[in-house]
Amino acid sequence: MQKYTDQFLSMAVEYAPKILLALITLIVGFWIIKKITNILEKTLDNRNVDETVKPFLLSLVSIGLKVLLLFTVAGMFGVETASFIAIFGAMAFAIGMALQGSLGHFASGVMLLTFKPYVVGDLVELGGKVGVVEAIQIFNTILLTPDNKKVIIPNGVVTSDVILNISGQGEIRVDMTFGIGYAEDIDQARKVIQQVADSCPQVLTTKPVDIFVSELADSSVNFAVRPWAKSEHYWDVYFFMHEQLKKGFDNAKIEIPFPQRTVHLQK
Repeated sequence: MQKYTDQFLSMAVEYAPKILLALITLIVGFWIIKKITNILEKTLDNRNVDETVKPFLLSLVSIGLKVLLLFTVAGMFGVETASFIAIFGAMAFAIGMALQGSLGHFASGVMLLTFKPYVVGDLVELGGKVGVVEAIQIFNTILLTPDNKKVIIPNGVVTSDVILNISGQGEIRVDMTFGIGYAEDIDQARKVIQQVADSCPQVLTTKPVDIFVSELADSSVNFAVRPWAKSEHYWDVYFFMHEQLKKGFDNAKIEIPFPQRTVHLQK
């Protein structure tokens, strides 16, 4: 018993300072980690980071710092941590290689939610698809097309291509082209186009409607018609102008040409 008592006292004298220092390190370390995560959370709140990304970033930073703290405490007891770090790094590398596609989409999702090139409700063109943004998720962006189809686009595809935010400025110019026959009166046609544009309730009256002869085409004289509207009214103006201009040209007896060929027979 005396022998074991002496060994116990010897170990207590040797390891007590280390244990005490390790406990202090753990307590102070966890307190510092909590402060860091609180500061990071306030920073993310001030920058209006999306609520979907914020918990993940906070947990990622918190777990990473806690793992580093545990490695530090283990080293204080003389535990060889190099092998553990190597194994941990190898596991992280293997997981990263296996999920590199998904991680790429995730990183792109974080970028989209952080820098916000578009938000929910914007009319955009992404990956060749045009639609209203219904949701921005970690791995995908969901669009709702004008024909009510749901398009799911991986975020990696979005960030690797051109992002066209049609409604990002709040107001948008609706570019259209209308043709009349060569025998028709240009001034009369311009008057009809202006009347139709003025009758559209979604066309903004604060900006003029541009009506120019843009091309003398093979079978028609083409007008470039460019009214302005609120971004959410883009399709309303687009469809209104096409329907009402057809009726307006018909009422004014203005021919809307179509591709045709005139054949002259000579005796």
